Amino acid sequence: MTKLSVNINKIATIRNARGGNTPSVTDAAKAIENFGAEGITIHPRPDERHITREDVKHLKSIVKTEFNIEGYPSDSFIKMVLNILPEQVTLVPDGPDVITSNAGWDCLKNKDFLVPIIQKFKNAGIRVSLFVDPDPAQVEAAFACNTDRIELYTEAYASNYKLDKEKAIQPYKLAAKKATELGLGINAGHDLNLDNLAYFTQEIPNTLEVSIGHALISDALYYGLSNAVQMYKSKINSI
Repeated sequence: MTKLSVNINKIATIRNARGGNTPSVTDAAKAIENFGAEGITIHPRPDERHITREDVKHLKSIVKTEFNIEGYPSDSFIKMVLNILPEQVTLVPDGPDVITSNAGWDCLKNKDFLVPIIQKFKNAGIRVSLFVDPDPAQVEAAFACNTDRIELYTEAYASNYKLDKEKAIQPYKLAAKKATELGLGINAGHDLNLDNLAYFTQEIPNTLEVSIGHALISDALYYGLSNAVQMYKSKINSI
């Protein structure tokens, strides 16, 4: 069964646009869990343009499902994650000026950088996932870094889904096959939505988790948060 982890960055973006605490990030996290999501994802950035360090602290005691913190493993990020001890940390190669994640790790070139960081998190009992492009060579390189899971970067799939969904999914099937052969868990995320999610999870049924934020929160503006969570869960479970 593929789990739905909801990225709540956009809740914080709306709050920060006005100041104050409306909408409440912690109340949103509790509601999303109550509506059926199996996890909460956040991606705190150095400029705190959405999720802040204070949010991370507050969410630690609020989240009852799986808490997943994404980010570039800077010294400050590593220290924060080791202090919070989420169930999962997802490492992304984003620089501080990137608006949103736009590439997976080059695990071949960054192996020496990633290996000790991954081990540090694993020693603390935190599951580690590496954000990677759908390339079997990168999956193998991620495995060599001793990660527990990979998160397949699905922007290319989402962009090409309406043009040719069978062609769009093919690299992901090959990457997932390699991950399964190596014993790596498979997560996925980025631009998955109500149109393309069901096909992805049907074609890669061993996906353990999808992380969805922007599309789900946007849909919640029209359908309501409870309905949006349930709609996404129904797409995952439509096999």
